[in-house]
Amino acid sequence: MSKLSRRDFIKSSLATAAGVGIATSLPTAVWSQVLGANDDIRVAVVGFRSQGAGHIERFHELPGVRVVALCDADKDILDREVKKFNDRNEKVDAYVDVRKLLEDKNIDAIVTATPNHWHSLLTVWACQAGKDVYVEKPVSHNIWEGRKMIEAARKYNRIVQAGTQSRSDEGVQDAFEYIQKGELGKIVVARGFCYKRRESIGKVDGPQPIPESVDYNLWTGPAPLTPLMRKNLHYDWHWVWATGNGDIGNQGIHEMDLCRWALGQTGLAPRVMSIGGRFGYDDDGETANTQIAILDYEPAPLIFEVRGLTQKKDDAVMNHYRGVRIGVVIECEHGYFAGGDGGGWAYDNDGNKIKQFVGDGGAKHHANFIEAVRSRKVSDLNADILEGHISSALCHMGNISHRLGRLSSPDEIREVIKAEPQAVETFERFQEHLFANWIDLSKTRPVLGPCLQMDTRKERFIGDGEFGITQWANELLTRHYREPFVVPEKV
Repeated sequence: MSKLSRRDFIKSSLATAAGVGIATSLPTAVWSQVLGANDDIRVAVVGFRSQGAGHIERFHELPGVRVVALCDADKDILDREVKKFNDRNEKVDAYVDVRKLLEDKNIDAIVTATPNHWHSLLTVWACQAGKDVYVEKPVSHNIWEGRKMIEAARKYNRIVQAGTQSRSDEGVQDAFEYIQKGELGKIVVARGFCYKRRESIGKVDGPQPIPESVDYNLWTGPAPLTPLMRKNLHYDWHWVWATGNGDIGNQGIHEMDLCRWALGQTGLAPRVMSIGGRFGYDDDGETANTQIAILDYEPAPLIFEVRGLTQKKDDAVMNHYRGVRIGVVIECEHGYFAGGDGGGWAYDNDGNKIKQFVGDGGAKHHANFIEAVRSRKVSDLNADILEGHISSALCHMGNISHRLGRLSSPDEIREVIKAEPQAVETFERFQEHLFANWIDLSKTRPVLGPCLQMDTRKERFIGDGEFGITQWANELLTRHYREPFVVPEKV
């Protein structure tokens, strides 16, 4: 096998300007060391204003793991975490530009909690550079790029773990084994819930200043380089389409993954429909803060609910469904399971407790990634990138239906969903919830998304569709990428 010098690699990375990516032809063996049982795994963490800071600590605490590099486009955040290492008299390299970090052959694995729009590109580039990856949820910003992540992981023989940590929760594992054995009878419906208070992000009347500590070009990466049209650059990116996926793709991806896992479904749903909107305030957010996504699996559907408003106007308490605010309820013939991160309980149909499943919230998820990095076996991962892709794609499907929808009256919505009693019941609770927040849906209409059919093998929408809706839906499977931050067609 021919070898490339470090200088050759740097030169080849310039091909990104042509949309090729980082070192697409680079032989993996040049950069990935063969690790022995006693070798330290050298980890770099990219993006850590919030969730990523926890990753730094968790990997720092694992035996046989060294956090050797940090990267963030916000220098203030970068300096904050570097200082912690300096205070412990520990060496760590600091980068603002992730492309420079990826040139470092002394790094074995990348851990990233960047904004969603960076997840896929960073993962592909890392795989091409011979590095394993732990990527936060949702693993992708759109469906197409999630599949590119899988292709890169397989082509370069990389270990890529999705940050859906409940997959490593033994309590959840035991609960779903119990359900799939039929202990509660056949599953009737899998329900996911993200009832999480979200305040207004405010409304601006013009472009806002970029924090001086931020390299906005690098922060924006694959997304359009446009003026900042919201008060806060950080975190509120979740609620605009260019960078985020709303709460169904933020918190909700965890519960979406749990529902699909419980159902035993390994691919995308054949049909999807969304009902929702952004209610209760007029702000610069674009994504729904109240939403129902119906993923029509057979024989049992997956129904997902997002609520960002409290249970009623001027109240601090959130709604719950059978005691669950953030989690899942798997309804079966003879009872149901209610829980999520950290386990839960099986109940009979009268609400009596049958069996408890005690979990740890997926505390061993990081260790599971390291174990697979050492073994080089994808099968050792609890949340391989394929699993992360499918569950993330379900969130994207719901959002695509929402984005292509039209304002509709409650009667119009009932007419469309009348053949699905579970959907009707869910919509009635949706309407009652908004009415308790002084929102009359006959006046402030929700968005009824089209029912989209999916070719689950090709991961493309199919069918004639009214007014070319299928074509529009397929256009939302991907995005236009800004050079040189381009997810390559051929990884």
